[in-house]
Amino acid sequence: MAQGERPVELDSPAFTRIPPWVKAKLSPIAIEKIQKVYDFVEEECIPAEPIMKAQIADVGKRWTTQPLMGELRDKAKKAGLFNLFLPNHFEQSPGLTNLEYSCCAELMGRVYWAQQTMNCHAPETGNIELLAKYCNEAQKKKWLQPLLEGTASSAYSMTEPDVASSDATQIGCRMFREGNEYVINGRKLYGNCIWNTENKFFILMVCSDPENPNKWARHSMVIVPTNTPGITQVRNLTIMGYDHAPEGHGEYLYENVRIPIENMILGEGRAFEIAQGRLGPGRIHHCMRLIGQCERAYELALIRCIDTRKTPRGKLIGQFDSNIERIAQMRLEIDQARLVVLNAADTMDIHGNKAGRYAIAQSKILIPNMATRVIDECMQMYGGQGLTQHTPLPEMWTYARFVRIADGPDSAHRHQVGRDELKTAEGFAERNKEYRRKYLKLVEKMGGKDETFWGVTPDV
Repeated sequence: MAQGERPVELDSPAFTRIPPWVKAKLSPIAIEKIQKVYDFVEEECIPAEPIMKAQIADVGKRWTTQPLMGELRDKAKKAGLFNLFLPNHFEQSPGLTNLEYSCCAELMGRVYWAQQTMNCHAPETGNIELLAKYCNEAQKKKWLQPLLEGTASSAYSMTEPDVASSDATQIGCRMFREGNEYVINGRKLYGNCIWNTENKFFILMVCSDPENPNKWARHSMVIVPTNTPGITQVRNLTIMGYDHAPEGHGEYLYENVRIPIENMILGEGRAFEIAQGRLGPGRIHHCMRLIGQCERAYELALIRCIDTRKTPRGKLIGQFDSNIERIAQMRLEIDQARLVVLNAADTMDIHGNKAGRYAIAQSKILIPNMATRVIDECMQMYGGQGLTQHTPLPEMWTYARFVRIADGPDSAHRHQVGRDELKTAEGFAERNKEYRRKYLKLVEKMGGKDETFWGVTPDV
């Protein structure tokens, strides 16, 4: 291949939206996986969307995983598309970087549940990494291996209705030790429904030492089997009216729930250490998929623009100047957002998750907000139909709005970014003092009178 040329396969539609600087970093295995994910989503998932909905519409089937999902998961596993998110230190890892996986995740985002067919869905991705990083070998064999194989699912349970859960030090679900067991009491929101029997266990954050003077050492993480006596699912929580069956979001009551002490992860009082380790690349997986979701919504808007059945005042929807500008603005915003996510992924690859904190927060703030705006505009172009089940747009918008809260509200991320930025202010003040010193020397050398702008010029 001559210098400057690119592999023929990079001209595939799977790579159309990938920026040149990212293409230059893609390994041969990444190119193969990206193409396979694209083909799988386009050929197996998108055509099956109505069937997937129909299979849980039957009476008694609402909380049972669709047969088609099982078939597609088997196909994905055989095609080598399972667990693509896994970092390199996993034996089952395909060896993708965060940047390379971002390209795959965007394609998965074109269908809400496509990620699940490839075992790359929340909360499984975060739970798998947590269990692999912090559990002992016995725990890994019992709880991690079924998740990796896709024979069981799990839930992450942290949020509570009675405290401000965005400040996790307030988590109040209590746990105390009694002999060789832990006893748990409290209320939780958002763990996946146990009405779906494939959900085998919770990773639960509890307050185990409320009197500890160090508020960061008061909490623990434990594994709670979903069939443990004392757990009651009060209801399924709808999100903007959607029940998200067959996984859902449960509201739970724990009443004297007993688990063996062997179900403690890492050790008592180490929940925050574990939580920070869990929230690595997984924090932007939602953002990666939202880009793909926006592309799908945008394509629907383009189709609406050329629909000859829709000609208000004798013009196509896409012939109105306001809609031409809408289409342009949406294209610009999606492409801009993609660069933000890819930068976050690349930063983590090069400098590590901790160094990527700002880039991760940037993605968490900007991408869901962009997605809600773009999908809202797409709904607007569809008029009344855009608010109904005639298109997937309302569900897309709901997911984007949900992500503004998931893994921490975007306001918390803004606070983090703003606080970190304010720490740089003193450095800029010193720099501007140096500018002023140099300016005064120039005035003295060249003659004339110095001019001071009070309020913006630091004292020297």
